[in-house]
Amino acid sequence: MKYIVDDKKLDAELFVSFANKVWQGDYDIKETQKALEKTINITAYNDNKLVGCIRILSDGYYFGTITELLVLPEFQHKGIGSRLLNLAKENAPTMLYFGAQPGVEEFYEKNGCEKRMQSYIIKK
Repeated sequence: MKYIVDDKKLDAELFVSFANKVWQGDYDIKETQKALEKTINITAYNDNKLVGCIRILSDGYYFGTITELLVLPEFQHKGIGSRLLNLAKENAPTMLYFGAQPGVEEFYEKNGCEKRMQSYIIKK
């Protein structure tokens, strides 16, 4: 497994193809490219195939958040998500705040994350 911290070569077409295998969505390529350019992207490749990605959005001082942690279903439960989370912790410029989907709390707690606050969203 090859991990790349701040993967500048991650392009939107590859990311959208990958993301749709984990979390189906109607992702716009152009807008996705803009989003990828604003985040620290830590990726996991198996034989040049993108199998995992964690994205960090941060102002560099006060706030950082994990926008998503995705691992292809056939590569889950192999330590890839844990490694990506650890690389995020090591390379983020700030403390990280993030929400988690129901049912995965045990994964984050097993990886040293502390449950602190409930999250809310404001829809646009």
